[in-house]
Amino acid sequence: MKETGFPRADAENDFLRARRGQVLSRLSTWLRREPDDVNIMLPFHEVVEALGYLGEHRIGLRVIKLESIVGTVDRSRDFDRRFRPTSARVRERWERLALAARRGEEIPPIEVYRVGELHFIIDGHHRVSVAIAQGLSTIEASVTAVRTKLDPSGIRHRGDLIVKDYRRLFLERVPLTGHARASVIVSDPWDYAKLGEHVEAWGFRLMQDEGKFCDRASVAQRWFEEEFVPVVGMLRQAGLIGDRTDAEAYMWVAAERYRLIRTHRWDDDVIETLRSRRH
Repeated sequence: MKETGFPRADAENDFLRARRGQVLSRLSTWLRREPDDVNIMLPFHEVVEALGYLGEHRIGLRVIKLESIVGTVDRSRDFDRRFRPTSARVRERWERLALAARRGEEIPPIEVYRVGELHFIIDGHHRVSVAIAQGLSTIEASVTAVRTKLDPSGIRHRGDLIVKDYRRLFLERVPLTGHARASVIVSDPWDYAKLGEHVEAWGFRLMQDEGKFCDRASVAQRWFEEEFVPVVGMLRQAGLIGDRTDAEAYMWVAAERYRLIRTHRWDDDVIETLRSRRH
């Protein structure tokens, strides 16, 4: 940033620079054919719904990193994902705040929700936009922490919420815990739905064989220990994992096993048949 020595002119330049950056970013996104949601702020309520809301508590005033602010509560379209103005509509208020900041006037803290390491603005979009445009890295905020069922790490844009939402639903149907929970991962959100159906069918066959009821938690744990772990071990020895996750490899061969051999059993003959037809 180059300063003219005139705070009002510098505040105007701050806004024009931020708007120019937003326009160029939108053009670059279009030229690269990236999804439309990469420059949209994450909607707080959709994130929390996808992760599963557990509760919240007020932390108080904290200094937070501006780069950790990824979304908003009110679905604001006045700013893009990097809090650059998307139109001239906010210019008057934006420049007024920028001028106050350049004059060293006290700026009230923003208000945010914290989900994991991510922050979502309740109040203060313009203040964040100005702070970023003026090259700051942190801002004072009144923070309320929100607890969720799933870890929010890995969320970068709205498309990531689909995977989180399907995983949350899968874990409600198949309540794995600890190491088992961390081990069963797929990339395609639809695969969580398919895998959930598969585990439930496996649990139904288990209850038929044993003639007694098993709750979801018991079915999930037994499926992981008695089915998933042994099968993945065999697949690994047979070189059938490839570039898939363990769960994706398991789903593939489980479907192929039944399609080719019409059986739910696992043995060396099944593995050899699958191995010979993997291409």
